[in-house]
Amino acid sequence: MHSAPSDPLVLPFKDFYPGLPYRPSRLLFSPFAAAMRLPLRSPALLGPLLAAAALSVVAAPSCSDVRSLDCVPEAPSEHLLIPRDGDHAHGGHGGHNHHAQPIAELNEDSYPTPPPSYFWLDIKEPSADQKRYPGLMGLHALCMSLAFFGALPIGIALRSVKHAWHGVTVILFYTLVVLGLFSSALYRKLTPNLYEGSKHGPHGYFFLAIAVALSVVDVFSQILRLATYIRAIRSGEDRFSFKTLWNYVVLDRDEHFSGAEAEYTNLVVAEPDELEEAELKTKDVEDESIPDEQDETAQWANDVRRHRRHISYPHSVASERTLFGAHSPHRSSDSLHDTDPVYPWQGKSKREVLRFIGRAAFAIGERVLVFAGFVQVISGVVVYTGGCRGGAINICLAHLIKGGIFWCYGLATFARFLGSFSEIGWAWNRAPRHHGKYPTAEFVESLVIFLYGITNTWMERFGANPGDPYTTKQLQHISIAVMFWFAGLVGMGIESKRVRRWLAAGATAAVPASTRSQEAVAEPPSYVASFNPFPALCIGITGAAMSAHFQTYLFQVQIHMLWGYLLSGFAVMRCLTYFFLWLGPPRSILPSRPPTEAVASFLLACGGLEFMFSTEDLTVAAMRQGHDDVMMFLNVGVAITCLAFCWTLFIVSFKGWLKSRHQATMKFHGSA
Repeated sequence: MHSAPSDPLVLPFKDFYPGLPYRPSRLLFSPFAAAMRLPLRSPALLGPLLAAAALSVVAAPSCSDVRSLDCVPEAPSEHLLIPRDGDHAHGGHGGHNHHAQPIAELNEDSYPTPPPSYFWLDIKEPSADQKRYPGLMGLHALCMSLAFFGALPIGIALRSVKHAWHGVTVILFYTLVVLGLFSSALYRKLTPNLYEGSKHGPHGYFFLAIAVALSVVDVFSQILRLATYIRAIRSGEDRFSFKTLWNYVVLDRDEHFSGAEAEYTNLVVAEPDELEEAELKTKDVEDESIPDEQDETAQWANDVRRHRRHISYPHSVASERTLFGAHSPHRSSDSLHDTDPVYPWQGKSKREVLRFIGRAAFAIGERVLVFAGFVQVISGVVVYTGGCRGGAINICLAHLIKGGIFWCYGLATFARFLGSFSEIGWAWNRAPRHHGKYPTAEFVESLVIFLYGITNTWMERFGANPGDPYTTKQLQHISIAVMFWFAGLVGMGIESKRVRRWLAAGATAAVPASTRSQEAVAEPPSYVASFNPFPALCIGITGAAMSAHFQTYLFQVQIHMLWGYLLSGFAVMRCLTYFFLWLGPPRSILPSRPPTEAVASFLLACGGLEFMFSTEDLTVAAMRQGHDDVMMFLNVGVAITCLAFCWTLFIVSFKGWLKSRHQATMKFHGSA
């Protein structure tokens, strides 16, 4: 038991908290250190303790007289200060001095020789006396890749237009999966287990179970449609026709059980509700009334607006909402004060709502399987190369999961640039229909960022022992997670139409009551789109912070700087996108394809890939093999990103080509 000296730096600690143990080897300024070591459930105790600490520092006597009883000899700081990064980690992410210079050469004593891996024995150093079968593993990887990145997305595109060949892609998908499973099982049978505790196989079977479940739901839906068709024939509502049977039961096309009507189904396409000289717009006209001819003031205002469009910059539809806008033919459907149903399920029966939820869940499940294939690729590479073993598993998973999220986010951003999700206004365009009934892309981004932050806040302590102090690295990562948490909340709040109405209440309340009317108030042109910088802000700050992340080795520092700069570049490009769209908001239903978004998506995807490359196992292995070259890592990441972008372009273009063949051709005209 240590006895506390009569040091004024220690007395406030004993007076306020006599029950807490005093450890002179762990305290320099005892009240400050005690404040930092208090449990989080005692925030009320921090105030008096820090105040007493400040007073004790001011009242501390001079130690010029070493014989003074009030002086305590100063011990070496390394015995009094808690290490900055704790002692329950090693390597590039723990157990280091943040002021030390990064090491250029690998210290082999810090990293034991890894056990043999499949890749090492199959490719690097194959044994002459033991036959290996890398071809089987290559066949497994090829078949599974073709199934999840070829047949599956093509099948999703075919389903979107209810194409007859969709069933062929389903059969092809399961054929490739069976071949992949067979080659993998044969490889495992002929090869000893070199990776204990691998989860690659169980996760793969789980994802396949989801695929089978979706197929079962699809077949069950066909059975229900067949039963409906048979009942219609028996009741005399329709006569049997193989074409109707094929279109309705197999392809799920909306038929009316009439041969004459079925022939012309989907051949007539509604024309746009409004074509203006300067732009292509579509809007709902059911709720628009014809202007009152007796209202000369409103008619004059509309004439002035039509005249101004010919002599000035063309306004967006939103900018034409005036105090007379309730009866204006240019009244937009995206006003904050619409009385139409806000969500697509409002105003529908319970059966229709369940049908909508089922279709949405099925579509999301199909697309999630593509990302599940990417997860399996990453875990398969890790198992085959023998990475992420032992104590490095948590750090490795953190890099792979977070980098994988940024990678997928980059591909989705590139798909938006190409025109995906243009039907709901996510392709930097005006939504052709249902505007305001679906969340904006920025809301979804903010939601993902919020979920990312709220989960990672509690996961940063994985691997630490109970009672271990918070390390510098943990505080760094927890603070970033908290930023994601609350910045995501702010982003979702900004995207809420209700919150926007609340924020606009101050302006509308300032209008004198005597001059108020029931007419619509003009909204600025920027209301037509969403300009939410918080998702980009989170990613940009993360990149800037992680580019300064301390690492033990110089090569690791350079790799972290590389992907940190790439993520920061994405944030800059996204802000430039908002800047240019703020100057000229989208006026057409066609994807606007801002070039800054093409660059932003590339930087984001490549940054996520380099994030995954910065795992400690990979960087140490590169230094061992003499491949610790930043340019090589960057070029490999750029090449893979370009390959993935080509795949994305093919899938999006193929889906667009299918849609163009199943609908009437619509002509475009210049907006200049």
